[in-house]
Amino acid sequence: MADCHGGILTSNLWVSDLQEEGKNAINTPLSPAFVDVHPEDTQLEENEERTMIDPTSKDDPKFKELVKVLTDWVSDVLVEERIIVKQLEEDLYDGQVLQKLLEKLAGCKLNVAEVTQSEIGQKQKLQTVLEAVHGLLRPHGWALQWTVDSIHGKNLVAILHLLVSLAMHFRAPIRLPEHVSVQVVVVRKREGLLHSSHVTEELTTTTEAMMGRFERDAFDTLFDHAPDKLSVVKKFADGVYLVLLMGLLEDYFVPLHNFYLTPDSFDQRVHNVSFAFELMLDGGLRKPKARPEDVVNLDLKSTLRVLYNLFTKYKNAE
Repeated sequence: MADCHGGILTSNLWVSDLQEEGKNAINTPLSPAFVDVHPEDTQLEENEERTMIDPTSKDDPKFKELVKVLTDWVSDVLVEERIIVKQLEEDLYDGQVLQKLLEKLAGCKLNVAEVTQSEIGQKQKLQTVLEAVHGLLRPHGWALQWTVDSIHGKNLVAILHLLVSLAMHFRAPIRLPEHVSVQVVVVRKREGLLHSSHVTEELTTTTEAMMGRFERDAFDTLFDHAPDKLSVVKKFADGVYLVLLMGLLEDYFVPLHNFYLTPDSFDQRVHNVSFAFELMLDGGLRKPKARPEDVVNLDLKSTLRVLYNLFTKYKNAE
């Protein structure tokens, strides 16, 4: 987080006055955030805090892409449950969808009531779900940037933090936009007055930094010194070259019906790379550390590792 500054708003203002006073108090380009202030924001308890995303951040293409990618991912994971997520904060706040998502991803069953209507019951379910999430993430050093209250309060930033962490932990077959940040307006009541501040929330960094799944090695050194010369390996992302290369190296013809020669979807490209990995195993190579999705998602280091395995085995082949 970075860049905080504050202003003061009186707690008895009506919405229109609150908006104008907010603009004067903040006096920055971020002040339009107060267009979204609701009457309930003037009724905060002492030391209570409420947050909202600045509208300019909501309109950012990378933020919109992140929300869409995560929304589609949750729906894809839960397709067998016939759950379709349309709006993250509205569909996930009560813990029901989060419960199903975690059970599906972790292959476990949580001991919670299936349906809870009361706020207390919903928060109890959320508490159980989030404790299970924390048990998975905390040992791996994930920063836990959400709470039961923030999720139940439909805090989209907290929900996004949670889903990004889950997607990275379970190595979801998706490509998250990198370096996504949002401006958040924080309103807190102190001594009867509403204090406002702006905070920059970083939602994603780089895929490699978030995954953190490989130790630094010779490939990292290679990346440090010549990243611009390695983009050529991206041509392997659809799996076609990998399949044909295995046929050449092992001296056999790969029937065209076994893979997609001109793949036009993510699933077809994953199929091709998975099939190439099967051919590698049949040829006596070790199972690649990378997942097919990593290669399809243009993860350069993963692709290089696959190619390096091929090189070490076949470098002396005639």
